[in-house]
Amino acid sequence: MGSLYLVRHGQASFGAADYDQLSARGHVQCRHLGAYWRERGQRFDAVFTGTLRRHAQSLVGINEGYGQDLPAVALPGLNEYDSEAVVRAIHPGPLAAPTDPESVKQHFRLLRTGLLAWMSGETAPVGMPAHADFAAGVADALARVLALGVGKQVLIVSSGGPIATAVAQVLQAPPATFVELNLRIRNSAVTEFAFNPKRHHLVTFNTLPHLDTAQTRDHITHA
Repeated sequence: MGSLYLVRHGQASFGAADYDQLSARGHVQCRHLGAYWRERGQRFDAVFTGTLRRHAQSLVGINEGYGQDLPAVALPGLNEYDSEAVVRAIHPGPLAAPTDPESVKQHFRLLRTGLLAWMSGETAPVGMPAHADFAAGVADALARVLALGVGKQVLIVSSGGPIATAVAQVLQAPPATFVELNLRIRNSAVTEFAFNPKRHHLVTFNTLPHLDTAQTRDHITHA
């Protein structure tokens, strides 16, 4: 069996004009993850990322902690959906920026509803692919991993949406389960699959072993 580690990017800039930028804490989270793997002698035979800045920046942080650069293949199919477009498709009116607890709750309530509408084909968020095409991009990445062969150790650095989609595909889970998985994935969290030439198997979901000390727990974030 091979092992696939799917990592959500470090904390980005939630509520800012440009979300696609790691925060200082996001960089630290990823450096801790790289150091965790270095200390345990984890090797990687292949690395895939999305093409977003926060994916590339997260890999830079992992590399810093790991102590060497891991060459990566960037795949657009591992990019996140546009959460603002998903929300606007069901709520075209103005919305306050999610900068306080109540507006954050409203954002995620709307996002949950919007995701289900997008997945069912009820909406077509502007600038986004149909959900079937989004899911196909994730399936393609998983197929590339299977094609690497038995015993390979593989890293994917992506976002919550593609990672939750991968888990839902492996478990053959319904849309509502995808949404719940998606909204629970923490920054820099690791989800592990074991794989053979035919299929992937879920081993762990949404773990933070690199932040599980008294000195690092204050770096745990969700958005």
